[in-house]
Amino acid sequence: MLLVMENVLGADEVQEFRAALAEAPWIDGRASAGTLSVSVKDNLQLDDRCGVAQRLGNRILSLLGRHPLFISAALPNRFFPPRFNRYAGGGHYGAHVDGALMYSDALPQAVRSDLSATLFLTDPADYDGGELAIETPFGAQEVKLAAGDMVLYPSSSLHRVLPVTRGARTSAILWLQSMVRDAAQRALLFDLDQSIQSLSGGRDPADPDLLRLTGVYHNLLRAWAET
Repeated sequence: MLLVMENVLGADEVQEFRAALAEAPWIDGRASAGTLSVSVKDNLQLDDRCGVAQRLGNRILSLLGRHPLFISAALPNRFFPPRFNRYAGGGHYGAHVDGALMYSDALPQAVRSDLSATLFLTDPADYDGGELAIETPFGAQEVKLAAGDMVLYPSSSLHRVLPVTRGARTSAILWLQSMVRDAAQRALLFDLDQSIQSLSGGRDPADPDLLRLTGVYHNLLRAWAET
């Protein structure tokens, strides 16, 4: 499932993030690349221990923890701290799959990467290229979103960032372990939850059909969830 979420950050928040990142110390992005990815990664990033990265990353996680669509789609269990990156001057990230297990000194245990997300922080008119190309069962999907919008996609998918040929592209990326490991089960729960929410708007909360559907959702979640 590939899901776009608009306005995760408002315009004022985007400007605040960009001002803070403009003063932050950027390092070679290959510092966090795996054995195979290091040869195809050409970008800059903030060190995970950087105060700006930690402060802004916590802001993102706080916002997502209150975002109904994100919660419905991801059913998050554990997060890997958001990482900030910058592409310019032909910078790109070749085809790769995110590591299955992600480790950080800030976390007590590894995070299984079920889902990845890219939060765009640069207006698309300010740079050329930089599309996030994600392989799906229906072919490659190129994603280039407005500043403040985010795309959620399977960490298991082959994806790449196309070269930025003008300007610079700044974004935040994050990974999470879902309570529901199986992608097909997670997609079914998302569809069911969205249908329940849509029906709830015009029905009595005590409607027996609505209660029955809600019960089905929670019983499926109870059967499939890992905590």
